[in-house]
Amino acid sequence: MRFMDEVLYADVVVVGAGILGLAHAHEARKRGLSVVVVDKDERCLGASIRNFGFVTVSGLRGGDIWRRAVASRDEWLNVAPQAGIPIQHRGTWLVVWHPLAWEVAKAFALSDMGEDVELVPAEQLATRAPEVNAEGAIGALYSPHEVRVESFTAIPALAHWLETLGVRFIWGEEVLGTDGGTVWTNRHRVEAERSVLCPGTLLTGIGSEALEPYDITLSKLQMLRVLPRKPIMFNAAVMNELSLARYQGYADLPEATAWGEYLDENESELRAAGIHLIAVQSADGSIVIGDSHEYGKDPDPFAKEAVDRMIIAQLQRSTTVGDVDVLSRWVGVYPTADIDCVIAAPSPDQRVVVVTSGKGASTGFGIARDVFDTWDQGSDG
Repeated sequence: MRFMDEVLYADVVVVGAGILGLAHAHEARKRGLSVVVVDKDERCLGASIRNFGFVTVSGLRGGDIWRRAVASRDEWLNVAPQAGIPIQHRGTWLVVWHPLAWEVAKAFALSDMGEDVELVPAEQLATRAPEVNAEGAIGALYSPHEVRVESFTAIPALAHWLETLGVRFIWGEEVLGTDGGTVWTNRHRVEAERSVLCPGTLLTGIGSEALEPYDITLSKLQMLRVLPRKPIMFNAAVMNELSLARYQGYADLPEATAWGEYLDENESELRAAGIHLIAVQSADGSIVIGDSHEYGKDPDPFAKEAVDRMIIAQLQRSTTVGDVDVLSRWVGVYPTADIDCVIAAPSPDQRVVVVTSGKGASTGFGIARDVFDTWDQGSDG
């Protein structure tokens, strides 16, 4: 047998070792299935490590994505201690200054997805959330539901843990073709009962025919890691009122229409750049902040300094961090479409799965559970 023809056998082969691929490998092992994971890189380098590690629940669109986010959050809390992944902090403070934005926050708190969410008046923030800048604020929406992990260490740790559970990884090999449950690279052929293709942003390669009906494009975002010049401790993630016109769980509320129109008229530069604030803290005290949104089939790789400055300004407006030094900057890219996730079934034994909302860490485990549930039930859904 030639080396390039080496054959491996498994119940499931997963292509892609980002969070979505790892979630499917984890779900398959939970069901007692043998798994091989194939990735073109020597380690995870894509969108799964170029993000906040912010497992979001509140603010996501209702329905499947919210249900999957709740399931994923619970699975992160189950998996993290087993895989040696620290939870950096939990919960989210979303600070609000404008009365129109406060109406959105109040409406969300009263909605079906507002369970356990609090509306906290500004005068309580100094004691409950000293990292939040309460000056001029009406208050903040507090959600206890989120968790935060450090993406660039959590994803490798998750892969290593899955390896200890018997998942075999093939790193640094491009998948050249697939046929149902079979995939092949330049060095291996993996014969499996089922295959899951998680191409991420590689939308013109394997599985691309199944994705054509969904009009998927790419979103480029800018992010930074900054170090406050004075010590500060975040007890939760910090967001602000811009998200109330961007996250669909807020923006779909009737009260959000007026708020969005106000921002279009009065904050056109921020809106044009697609900026809203997410700030999460790492164990070393540094803070990951972002982000912006620029859309296109082939977004350029260049970051704009003006966008970074606007993101930093939102951090300084929303928190008490004060002056910061920039430690690193990067550009991320993720797929986006009118729906939050594509699960395509080009054949009975193959699924092509792409998160098209930028919420892979938030929903990946829940998506994987749905994929195997419907598969085991004999559905193409």
